[in-house]
Amino acid sequence: MRFCLDSFQNLVEALTRLPAIGKKSARNIAFELVLRDRGAALKLAHAIEKAVSTVRICVCCGALSENELCGVCANEERDQSKICVVLSAKDIFTLEESGLWGGLYFVYESEESFVALETMIKARKAQEVVFAFAPSVQNDALIYLIEERLSPYGLIFSKIAQGVPTGVSLENVDMVSLARALEGRVKI
Repeated sequence: MRFCLDSFQNLVEALTRLPAIGKKSARNIAFELVLRDRGAALKLAHAIEKAVSTVRICVCCGALSENELCGVCANEERDQSKICVVLSAKDIFTLEESGLWGGLYFVYESEESFVALETMIKARKAQEVVFAFAPSVQNDALIYLIEERLSPYGLIFSKIAQGVPTGVSLENVDMVSLARALEGRVKI
């Protein structure tokens, strides 16, 4: 005979679909939400519902936003001449948390992103493009490809300095290493 709690099992299964949450962790979280802190569970459900209905992608840079333009693109006090290219919108949160970047961002997710990056460079009259990619052979090849295609614009190209470990995503890098890598970026 199977112990039947369909709604609880559905919650556990939904939690296991999240990154880095296995079945045991999902079960523990579900117990906590359902039995110990129902208020927090309802608050979490409301926050998820609101975020899903309001968060979208910035039409200019690809960051997360609740408006057509994200807070960075809409902020005229940011340095419009510098664009930091990242591979994921999550990376912007990490860089913003460091407090060291005062320019703009662009999320380069695929080859289709190139036209939007080129449009942003022209519209903002950018002078420097900084690549904030974790070091890897694939990312170095992508940097080279983008640099080659943007070379007619006379831009300064740089990438964050070493200090970011190879193969590690920016969200997993400590703030000191990230600060050193951003401040010590090197021209390409």
